[in-house]
Amino acid sequence: MSTLGTTVAPEAPEAPETTENTSRPNTQNASGTPDTAGTREAPGTTGAQGTPEAAYVAATRGATGTKRGRPDTAGAPRASEAAAYARDASTAAAASTPDAVPTDAVPGARGRESVGAPRADAVPGPAGRSAPQAPEGAYGWDELVSAALLGAERRTPPGGDVKALLDTAAVQTVRRRAGALAAVPGPRLEPAPDDGRPALPEDAEWRLTTLLANRSPSGGSSGGRRGPGPDLGELLPQWLAAANERGYRAPSAVLPALLDAARARTDLRAETLTFAGPRALWLARLNPDWKFALRDGVRREAPEVGSEEARRLWEEGLFAERVALLGALRQRDPAAGLALLESTWKTERAEDRLMFLDSLRQGLGPDDEPFLDQALADRSRTVRATAAELLAGLPDSALARRMAERARTCVSLDPLGGGTPRVTVEAPHECDAAMQRDGVIPKPPAGRGERSWWLGQLVEATPLDVWRERLGGRTPEEIVALPVADGWREDLHAAWCRAAVRQRAEEWARALVGPPTAPFGEGPGDPAKLLSVLPGEERGAWAARFIAAHGLSEAFRILGVCAVPWSLPLGRAVVDALEIARDAGSYPWSFSGVMGLAERCLDPADAERLAPLAAVPDESEDGSPGAGAYWAEAFQRLVATLRLREAMLRELAGQASDAGSAVAGPEGSGPEGAGPEGAGPTGAASISA
Repeated sequence: MSTLGTTVAPEAPEAPETTENTSRPNTQNASGTPDTAGTREAPGTTGAQGTPEAAYVAATRGATGTKRGRPDTAGAPRASEAAAYARDASTAAAASTPDAVPTDAVPGARGRESVGAPRADAVPGPAGRSAPQAPEGAYGWDELVSAALLGAERRTPPGGDVKALLDTAAVQTVRRRAGALAAVPGPRLEPAPDDGRPALPEDAEWRLTTLLANRSPSGGSSGGRRGPGPDLGELLPQWLAAANERGYRAPSAVLPALLDAARARTDLRAETLTFAGPRALWLARLNPDWKFALRDGVRREAPEVGSEEARRLWEEGLFAERVALLGALRQRDPAAGLALLESTWKTERAEDRLMFLDSLRQGLGPDDEPFLDQALADRSRTVRATAAELLAGLPDSALARRMAERARTCVSLDPLGGGTPRVTVEAPHECDAAMQRDGVIPKPPAGRGERSWWLGQLVEATPLDVWRERLGGRTPEEIVALPVADGWREDLHAAWCRAAVRQRAEEWARALVGPPTAPFGEGPGDPAKLLSVLPGEERGAWAARFIAAHGLSEAFRILGVCAVPWSLPLGRAVVDALEIARDAGSYPWSFSGVMGLAERCLDPADAERLAPLAAVPDESEDGSPGAGAYWAEAFQRLVATLRLREAMLRELAGQASDAGSAVAGPEGSGPEGAGPEGAGPTGAASISA
């Protein structure tokens, strides 16, 4: 027998013949008419196993036990009587029970209640007999079902024997079916708030419904071969962002589906809650599965600074709500957010202090220095390290000045270098208590020397403007070009790279990232992180030249920090590199990450220019067998996705979809996409596929 509640219970076995008379006399129901329930099939024999009737049938079967594979029929007559009790009592209860009165229907809300019925133990049994009373120390329903499923041979049933188990099961069945207590009426729900934003165009609303209906539970591809159709799960974030840019409100009918999608994918929550608006927060209060919306909603509808509501939420709210409140207040009034944190700082747990302290990055300024300086003496090492990192981000803080003074003693120009200046490094010989208080971690990671580890932390925390004065007034580009004595160049430049990313110093990031023609692994730091500091147009141009020089093998992380949609030079560089890889006979799944980024980041206007690439190419003699067909399918998916993105933007702009856009319209009209010449019938996929 399967787990309770997951399978359909089989029909109850017929009781074997016995000398005892187990027939049931005619009875009358509460209305006085003859009861013919005895001629019907026992209730629950075709329902889910979790229902009272099905569980009772399971109980009557399991409690009899088995002996060498044969049923033990000793309890069968008693089972028939118990079933009779349950049927007649439930019939009488049903006739005397008023109709259930549900609460007001709310889409997506949980918890409908029904008006109760008379107590089960007050219902007479068949033929004038009293229904069996629950024995003293009545057992719970789950315990009865477990005992019945195990059988009497494996464990003594509740009550000591099969008879007591069946008696108790019969009574509990009636109780569960007819013994519900009347619901306590609650206050009427407040009406949902109004949302004054404009409604979606009809075509755009249809598109949203389709994207929500076809999304995978976890987002992205559901596994296995994808085929030539677009990945709808990856298009939903773009659709939401585009709708929010235009200021549309979400249709009320799709709010439950939107909240379900955001619950499954955290990357959707910000855009979803912006699009869904105040009505989604109203709805989320009625369903505990959507409580994330209440936490994240605090960031959008935070109480007024200094209000009693803000104080109560800070002192009594959930941890996530408190973090959201602090972040929202720091955006509005950094000083008020800091004062709220100071009021309870000493009573917070270490892990909570760390998260609250990290929230101070929002609106960080000189007024935060006294509090952060006190946090340097915190009991938690991670809290001390975070406080030191934040103080290092304040160039005029006392900690930044102390770290700069230490770094100056370690890095200087070689006074004996002759005609060619060079940088000399004298790393610290110890990590004293003052350095540790300022956030320097004394123990290095495995494989790293102590002195280089301490040097890197000092240079990283030093304001970069210090090095202009220290190294002869040179520009960052000139400083980076200086030779470094005694093999310290890699450690020094890596520390400067981390400082440039932390301090968002564009000039230093531009100098340190170097020319895109240099090999990826020869730079001092992570090019992707350094590029994130530069303006979007400059990032795209650097990435395009890097791909032209090195191909796509090292380009995935760099493409991930480029602005969307990609610039024309970057898009052409990516497509050209994909075409070169196809012509070389490589398999497309080696570039699946880049292809996925191209589907989301290429300009949709490039779809027609790329359509010829979706044709199946001729097989080369030295290429991988069958690679051409796979490449054609990958390009078909790329073209179909770009066409679909273009159609989405037109719909959000209030324009009808083109008949030739390879995307089915709201009425299902329009071609489903005849692919490019030679691509076959699956050249492009309809959104409804």
